[in-house]
Amino acid sequence: MADPAAGFDLTWLHLAGLVLGYLLGSIPFGLLLTGAAGLGDIRKIGSGNIGATNVLRTGNKPLALATLLLDGGKGAAAVLVARYAFPEAGPLLPLIAGGGAMLGHLYPVWLGFKGGKGVATSLGTLLALDWRVGALACATWLLIALLFRYSSLSALLALALAPVFAWFLAGPALAIFAIIVAALVWWRHRENIRRLLKGEEPKIGQKKG
Repeated sequence: MADPAAGFDLTWLHLAGLVLGYLLGSIPFGLLLTGAAGLGDIRKIGSGNIGATNVLRTGNKPLALATLLLDGGKGAAAVLVARYAFPEAGPLLPLIAGGGAMLGHLYPVWLGFKGGKGVATSLGTLLALDWRVGALACATWLLIALLFRYSSLSALLALALAPVFAWFLAGPALAIFAIIVAALVWWRHRENIRRLLKGEEPKIGQKKG
């Protein structure tokens, strides 16, 4: 006979995974690093975004790389902790924790729910959930960036293709997760999309006027 308490415990574990993933994802590394480096408030520079692309507009490439890796790492960490610390929870918990990290980065409570655009965090999350899907999404980003020099366009296409990669390589659960992630990233890039359509989007490394 099934233990009713088991389902109750699992529900609480999923909720804890969501909350802890959110808290981890909400750490604003771009803001913290630029402040520690004496570059001021990154929200008052360039696009005002706290992500690696805007950190790059400060001219500090190592700091931008550190932001990229840390923002990606927090998404990956949320997934990996959920997977290996609580294997009994099954494959759903890493997805929930990764989704929490995404929400935390996009809407951090510490910054009035005004966070980044989720590109690095989403790629880090996908890499941890299935390295093949994440690697193909990263390769897509890199290829488009090399060809067109638009970070936003690279992100939009990489995340749009991620559900396709996931469907064929990992199955429907990750594909659905990737669709939700792509929708969130596209929504956060709506101003970038308008600028791309108008030909006004700054290229990688170019300061936003």
